[in-house]
Amino acid sequence: VQLQASGGGLVQAGGSLRLSCSASGRGYMTYSMGWFRQAPGEEREFVAAGRSSGSGTFVADSVKGRFTISVDGAKNTVYLQMNSLKPEDTAVYFCAARSPRSRGMAVSLFYSETSYDSWGKGTLVTVSS
Repeated sequence: VQLQASGGGLVQAGGSLRLSCSASGRGYMTYSMGWFRQAPGEEREFVAAGRSSGSGTFVADSVKGRFTISVDGAKNTVYLQMNSLKPEDTAVYFCAARSPRSRGMAVSLFYSETSYDSWGKGTLVTVSS
């Protein structure tokens, strides 16, 4: 399975970017997809995630109201629309995916990076002040 992210770049504060990430692999299906980010010198943190069925999205408080996640399960693709960007949003953004399990996924697990079994290489987002 490969996850390929795109859409990162340099933007001024207050601007917008849209990240996308597609998972590819023969017969691969996703149960959920999400985004995490890691700023320089910081630990990786949860940004947003959602079920591939489209039923349910989860967004970190730090980006709520500014970032919107959408998941297209048919295409194994996740998008992150980022508006009103701030310098503190500067980070490498990683997409992640979880394959289906026999049981569902508790809400708390969407926020944990250990819940995801496939990761992209990351795309850099730089917000200048």
